[in-house]
Amino acid sequence: MADERAQPPHNQASIVPGAYSWPSLLAKDGDDLFDHYRHVLEALGQQKGTLGLIFGKAQNKFQDPAKLRRVIVDLIDSETWTILGVDVKGDAYEGLLEKNAQDTKSGAGQYFTPRALIQAMVDCIAPQPGERITDPACGTGGFLFAAHNYMVAHNKNLTRDQLKHLKEKTFTGYELVQATARICAMNLLLHGIGSEKSVPVVVGDALATDPGERFDVVLANPPFGKKSSTVIVGEDGRTSTEKDTIERDDFLATTSNKQLNFVQHIKTLLATHGRAAVVLPDNVLFEGGAGETIRRKLLHECDLHTLLRLPTGLFYAQGVKANVLFFDKKPASETPWTKQLWIYDLRTNKHFTLKTSPLQRADLDEFVDLYNVGKRQKRKPTWSAENPDGRWRAYSYDELVARDKASLDIFWLKDESLADSDNLPPPEVIAQEIVEDLQAALEQFRLIAGDL
Repeated sequence: MADERAQPPHNQASIVPGAYSWPSLLAKDGDDLFDHYRHVLEALGQQKGTLGLIFGKAQNKFQDPAKLRRVIVDLIDSETWTILGVDVKGDAYEGLLEKNAQDTKSGAGQYFTPRALIQAMVDCIAPQPGERITDPACGTGGFLFAAHNYMVAHNKNLTRDQLKHLKEKTFTGYELVQATARICAMNLLLHGIGSEKSVPVVVGDALATDPGERFDVVLANPPFGKKSSTVIVGEDGRTSTEKDTIERDDFLATTSNKQLNFVQHIKTLLATHGRAAVVLPDNVLFEGGAGETIRRKLLHECDLHTLLRLPTGLFYAQGVKANVLFFDKKPASETPWTKQLWIYDLRTNKHFTLKTSPLQRADLDEFVDLYNVGKRQKRKPTWSAENPDGRWRAYSYDELVARDKASLDIFWLKDESLADSDNLPPPEVIAQEIVEDLQAALEQFRLIAGDL
């Protein structure tokens, strides 16, 4: 693609140095091609910037020069990649990632957020040109390019400056795993995000430090499960006995719960009046101790206005019960910023599976409509005494802080399968839910055993 963009009518300067360019591969055959290809991978891996990130530690997996030549000349070179729509490239790419995610042994499942959920979250956040957007656990970049697509689709007449900002300054992702950051950088480059000079992906542990930058929008699905091996010390000064300790004065409480640390980190990353949408497991809603401290501070210092309770069966990590929290960061105030938390229950009496009935964007239409983007003050509940099956209702700040441990784990709908055996979901769904619950319990016991 870099080579195609260097040709007319694009005439863009290629980010790949001439000696390692695509034509240099086409010009060789047999063992010459084999040696040159290996040399190209090595040389590009030592480059600075985006190229170095993409080609770092890349290896030639081909054993046979004839096969390598066939892939390069017959398969790749015969296609004109630049004219393929971004969506075609995006779909091909997502397909590869999803395939990879299904092989959960590779651990890739934890990076894959269902596309329908990403789109709904981006539609609610409605990012605008000129805003800076980050994902502190960006995986393969799904949130970043969904936000990019949203801005392009909703703003047809962007100025040259706005387009430059969109390409080079709008997006920043942080990713811990080098191989995943590589996929992310390629993914973003294919979507026209980033350049050789501005690398949109930072490789490293996002929780280790406050990067100092502030963003208008945070979209994220931090990794589930595993406690971090690093202990973080917050402003309450508490710590534990492990050796790797990180001091973070910007953290409200000390905890080894990774998701709670991501909530604190995201609050730090937001500029005043910045807005966040974050996928978080249920324990963030009800855990005591540091969890309670963080929830109370969040309700006071931010406008925590919306909670979407997600159904099970959406993630490759089994047995995960998750939610999306939407909140806006606000300036310091003596009175709490959260007036009402609106909750949409997409979990009770809903059954999805990854293969047979995956979540579709249409399943989130009602939620996005009721979210009332840009006119949140005009929200209307669908739940009432007359309509006890309504999935959308609000709770006041006073009701929330009066609850035990300020728990936000709130549900009101009657589970039909408990009330009426005729309403049971199909046996394969029940079996899958039992498997997920047992696997989630096993994971918890593994953590407990590890701690002991």
